Amino acid sequence: MTKKSAGDLAPSTLAAQALGWTDEVTGAVTPSISVSTTFTRNSDYSARENGTYLRDHGPTQKHAESLICELEGGQDAFSFGSGLAACTAAFHALEKGDHVAVSAVIYHGVLSWLAHFAEQRGIHYTLFDPGSLDSLADVLEATPTRLVWLETPANPTWAVTDIRAACDLSHKYGALVAVDSTVATPVLTRPIEFGADLVCHAATKYLNGHSDVLGGLLVTADSSSPLWERIRLHRLYAGPMLGSLDAYLLVRGMRTLYLRVKKQSENALQIARFLEQHPGVERVHYPGLESDPGHEVARRQMQDGFGGMLSILIPGGREEAIAVVKRAAVFKMATSLGGVESLIEHRKTSETDVTNTPQNLLRISVGIEFVDDLIDDLNQMLRF
Repeated sequence: MTKKSAGDLAPSTLAAQALGWTDEVTGAVTPSISVSTTFTRNSDYSARENGTYLRDHGPTQKHAESLICELEGGQDAFSFGSGLAACTAAFHALEKGDHVAVSAVIYHGVLSWLAHFAEQRGIHYTLFDPGSLDSLADVLEATPTRLVWLETPANPTWAVTDIRAACDLSHKYGALVAVDSTVATPVLTRPIEFGADLVCHAATKYLNGHSDVLGGLLVTADSSSPLWERIRLHRLYAGPMLGSLDAYLLVRGMRTLYLRVKKQSENALQIARFLEQHPGVERVHYPGLESDPGHEVARRQMQDGFGGMLSILIPGGREEAIAVVKRAAVFKMATSLGGVESLIEHRKTSETDVTNTPQNLLRISVGIEFVDDLIDDLNQMLRF
């Protein structure tokens, strides 16, 4: 039997085997961790392939980067010390006077960074309605744009953007497209296949999956692009590197990525259907529901599920919503998402004033627990 190359293997196999890594000396099948910050040069004083200093490259970081690059179908990837560092690296790499079109519903940390720093750095940005190609077209027609930034499904209403259509439209106007695919992960969507130029992940979330890593990853479809080179220089000279222990734990987490995301998606769909019929819920935001406005687009660009994130609107306002959360017994009252444990939070409490998140919105990150336990807990939280 002929040995298969990496290109012949399913992504789930590549993830489970961490790209087939084995230790050449011991034969160990568990990837090792390199904690060294500095590396000797070759005998002719040339730099080794991974560089000479951890801020350039590190072997453990490179392993995580190579794995996500393969799973996303990109040409290169960089790791960062947080998801926000990965997201904002693209903005740091822009030049004075550049304009960015940004979806109005995305992770609030990105909107907050833009609100605080974009003007000071000479970067102009315009918000467009999430998922609306007409709104995006209006922005692109009005102002020459260097970069379009979108997130799909978009946190915390899980609005869905047609990635292929958005990329075709943006490229027509000469703009690059970056997609924050933290919630979809490469298990459900591979944005580069739909034309995206950059893919961003808050690796803290689903890629790690165990709520014990802070990290981010950027993947490029074109490693020769000028913007990618500027992102490399930003990481090199600003220094937002991913730590070696976090990189090691990230690789460990990605080995079970496909199992976890599929189970979380299955659980989330069952929960969303239950909540959609619940008298204590005003509305459910989840692209897996046929009633969701983004469902048809999600069906086209998501495979094997619709993700583990959903949000609900509670009748009333802030106090009524928080009262529901405080009754959680199985769900954990905590922010973040993508871990094996289920979380619930009053989202607006965790955000800044730059968002329009409703005060009665609760964000739910569905884990891998027995789904009936989760449904029973939600039912008692809602007092039914």
